Amino acid sequence: MVERTFMMIKPDGVSRGKIGEIIQRIEHKGYAIKAMKMVQPTPELLAKHYAEHVGKSFYPSLVQYMTSGPVIAMIGEGTNIVSGWRTIMGTTNPTLAAPGTIRGDLGREWEGEAVMNIVHGSDSVEAAEYEIKLWFA
Repeated sequence: MVERTFMMIKPDGVSRGKIGEIIQRIEHKGYAIKAMKMVQPTPELLAKHYAEHVGKSFYPSLVQYMTSGPVIAMIGEGTNIVSGWRTIMGTTNPTLAAPGTIRGDLGREWEGEAVMNIVHGSDSVEAAEYEIKLWFA
């Protein structure tokens, strides 16, 4: 089934010059990037995006990391892209992510309580629609 998802290259991916390599992986898989923009996240935007984490012990570190530089926000489209993109990304912790995945190959270690894991992807079609509306209002 053709789906849309929200994809993001996080500040560490942008600052380390990994945008092209990550986009190449998306396109090699056959997914289409329907929209893309560079955004400087604000604490207010992040509070909406990470609403389920507000108040948790790691949340301040997460906001500090995510506001440390611009991100690349994208809308991707393709057959089963929500699960497919999550597979390409790899598990959240880059140390445990499989070689060949973006996080396994390019992710970095934890800094404080925030993991510098280079990319984000929606975890469901419903979350994708919410995140797309949030980032591409």
